[in-house]
Amino acid sequence: MSPLEGTPRWTLYVDGSCLGNQNVDETTPAAWGLVVITGDSGLGKGSGELHHEAAGMVLTDASEAGFIGANIGSNNTAELSGFAAALRWLLVEGGKDAALIRADSTYAGNLASGVWKAKANRELVAHVQELWKEVAQLRPLAWSHVKAHRGHRWNERADHLALRCAQGMLPEPLTFWKPGQR
Repeated sequence: MSPLEGTPRWTLYVDGSCLGNQNVDETTPAAWGLVVITGDSGLGKGSGELHHEAAGMVLTDASEAGFIGANIGSNNTAELSGFAAALRWLLVEGGKDAALIRADSTYAGNLASGVWKAKANRELVAHVQELWKEVAQLRPLAWSHVKAHRGHRWNERADHLALRCAQGMLPEPLTFWKPGQR
């Protein structure tokens, strides 16, 4: 984790969800959630404005469009896929403004940023690390840890998006959703 100077323009919250995160395989449903905020104070009270949100399934079939290297559906592959989605969003956004990715997985954050070396999920980690390097060449980039399930509004929203996607359900609209509502 390398801190950014000042408040970044973009704060991206990512989370992963896996249904039955034991004895996982390529058929285990797992998904990621992404919430993009501008003007976030980082305190967890929901400051800032929602700019974008998205969710998607972890793809484990190499023949599927969008496959990025996950061999199984697990919480770890979902968290890493969330980082990939955030980094791809930053590439598409195309600006040079500083960005901070916030996640409740130190595993995914330290692997994505290259602090840790992958012992598992190597193909997926390599893909995410390449995206990290590409984004970091274009703009100041860092990640920071946020505690899971502690009422942090935007982290809880990313969790909600990921869980609902893994369950095959649509998320509650933001106007009706409350932090902690899974």
